[in-house]
Amino acid sequence: GLVIICTGRATKTIDSFQDLEKEYVAEITLGATTPSFDLETEIDEKFPTDHIDREMLDLALKSFIGDIPQVPPIYSAKQIDGKRAYDLARQGEQVKMRTNIVSIYEIEIVEFDIPKLILRVRCGKGTYMRSLATDLGVSLKSGAHLSGLRRTKIGDYHVNDAENIAEFVKKLKQIKKLLI
Repeated sequence: GLVIICTGRATKTIDSFQDLEKEYVAEITLGATTPSFDLETEIDEKFPTDHIDREMLDLALKSFIGDIPQVPPIYSAKQIDGKRAYDLARQGEQVKMRTNIVSIYEIEIVEFDIPKLILRVRCGKGTYMRSLATDLGVSLKSGAHLSGLRRTKIGDYHVNDAENIAEFVKKLKQIKKLLI
């Protein structure tokens, strides 16, 4: 997926990129949940999916468009009393996450073949695709978790226009040689 890397003086511009709209392609597996809302942890519960059809999915997805309340996953980098939530969760501590209001501008179904669902999502800063997957599972009277994720856009920057990591490292080495 797309990552914007800032080096040197450009590190001062990082905040301006974080505030930009994002686009993701998210693979969601219906019918099962995990404590981390993704594949980091094992499936903890299974649910039926035979009642889910395209009409039900379309209706559920419409409810996620706009400014919505979202609870971040306990396995996230959010700070709780100066500690990362994921550190507390991995230590087995009870973690209470605060609800945030996030913005989802568009959700498009790319593929729907139960139990797999692939969505293209345009959203604002702070939106967790893992939470969206879990909340969608609840909305569908089932369960769900994120099984794949790729960020495709940050503002006007698109992954198709980006360099791969090998090209980036090669350019860094060339710059380093020039500076020596």
